[in-house]
Amino acid sequence: MGDTDFLKEMGLRIMVRRKSLRMTQEELADKLGVSAQMISNLELGKKAIRPENLARVCDVLGLSADFVLTGTNTKTAVDAVAEKLVQLTAEELQMVSDMIDYMNKKK
Repeated sequence: MGDTDFLKEMGLRIMVRRKSLRMTQEELADKLGVSAQMISNLELGKKAIRPENLARVCDVLGLSADFVLTGTNTKTAVDAVAEKLVQLTAEELQMVSDMIDYMNKKK
């Protein structure tokens, strides 16, 4: 895949997410502190994005950098569970821990 194709595919992933959030290019630009023209160029794959802008785009759109760059998520199942665990109370965490201990003993 050439650089042009890479940039176009990355821009498409950003555009699809922006539209799914019902956000205009202008609104995204305002949130990022950049011009709407920059967003247009990004989504069309005409220009590469600077790392600091990529981080801000990911934050605003709720995307991971690996998804924007490659189209895949490298988050593992363990990562997904860990994100859920941080929302539990101490008592609920203990219950989960007890269940894991129980399941590991069965093996």
